[in-house]
Amino acid sequence: GLKHSTDADHVVAVSTLTAKYQNVWQGIWVGASWGLGHTTPLLIVGIAVLAFKGALLDRYNDVSTWFELGVGIMLVFLGGKVFWNIRKGQFHVHRHVHGDEQHLHIHGSHVAEQHSPHKETLHSLLRPTRPKFRLTSFFVGMVHGLAGSAAVMLVLLPRIESMWVGFAYLALFGVGTVLSMAIITIFLSLPFVLSVGVGTLHRTVVSAAGAISLIIGFALIAEISVGVSIIPF
Repeated sequence: GLKHSTDADHVVAVSTLTAKYQNVWQGIWVGASWGLGHTTPLLIVGIAVLAFKGALLDRYNDVSTWFELGVGIMLVFLGGKVFWNIRKGQFHVHRHVHGDEQHLHIHGSHVAEQHSPHKETLHSLLRPTRPKFRLTSFFVGMVHGLAGSAAVMLVLLPRIESMWVGFAYLALFGVGTVLSMAIITIFLSLPFVLSVGVGTLHRTVVSAAGAISLIIGFALIAEISVGVSIIPF
């Protein structure tokens, strides 16, 4: 589970989700929500595989390719959404004066016209934030859950005779993905947070995340739909 979160498509998808946050600690809840979403379908299908063994696993193998295709489509959507937000002005600059100092802030969580300087929170790198469940991250994790290398662990389940041992195996894998992605997302947030005061740099970092998501998404779609390997996954 700890290793699984480092898959390229996982990291890229979550990086697009963290682009709009200005605090690295908010990334923890993005990553943890993704991990919970990733674990949910695996836990459901995994328990069913433990109960029905190879019969259900064969049915899953018949449709597993469609889950991979869904990941590619989702990555294209997430990357496109980043550029759409930039074009619509949702990543925008505000200039504020605090005493004798001027500060530039980049925002991506609301429309520019709706911003109120008086409601703005401090953009602090180390200021802890309250735990908050991220529904979008949860759904993105669910799409990833039954695709890619996570599906490989389901193959081992029919060999486990004890239902409890199998459930513990699934639970530990899930805990590993939640912890790993929460930690990884802290580091994914750093480029976005550290570039907040520099408008051009921040826009470049955000655009890079969106572009990589588009590239990997289209590469996955091409490999699955027409068998053309653009990127060795």
